[in-house]
Amino acid sequence: MNKYYQILGKILCNGKEQNNKKGEIRYLLNEQLSLTQADLLDIFEGHSIARKKLKSELQLFIQGERQVEKYREAGILWWDYCGSILVNSYPTYFEKLPPLIAKINREKRNSKNYVLFLGETNAESNQAPCLSLVQFQIDDGELVVSAYQRSSDANLGLPSDIYHLYLISRLIELPLKSITINFGNVHIYSNNIEKTRMLLNGKEDVKFDLNVG
Repeated sequence: MNKYYQILGKILCNGKEQNNKKGEIRYLLNEQLSLTQADLLDIFEGHSIARKKLKSELQLFIQGERQVEKYREAGILWWDYCGSILVNSYPTYFEKLPPLIAKINREKRNSKNYVLFLGETNAESNQAPCLSLVQFQIDDGELVVSAYQRSSDANLGLPSDIYHLYLISRLIELPLKSITINFGNVHIYSNNIEKTRMLLNGKEDVKFDLNVG
């Protein structure tokens, strides 16, 4: 079982119950997922991920595109509930990524902690980024990516975030050593629990419900 499925199983077995405005969840606090290149390959080969859409989504984020219609044109429908525009959301912060990547590729300093900090303003938001911080460090000529997520939907958001972080790592001109994600809260919504069990039992093409509120 790959490491992503392991954390799903851990939530099912050890998670606590909680109600929030989006529904009931089973959750764990302060978990960590550390992935090598081999682990990433294991996940991407064994789990269905909308790679083309996620690649297009990241490109739109980096361009700072806030119009939801532009995401629809790329076949990305999961932002529709936000209205016509993404306010103080991922594009606001990911548009800072290209100059940061350029700086990393130019300097390649082992002693430098390069950080992309998301969601640092108090501006109105219709979808505050769950991915709060991404840190890039260089260790013996290899790239080490560390991220912090304040909240993670383990069924829908987490695979997408893993793939986004992998795509970002490929923009850096160094071999990838690892991607480590630290979770403040990682959870499964109650209406996806049975589907998660089905997934872990080997059923393919399981479709999870999007919970918004």
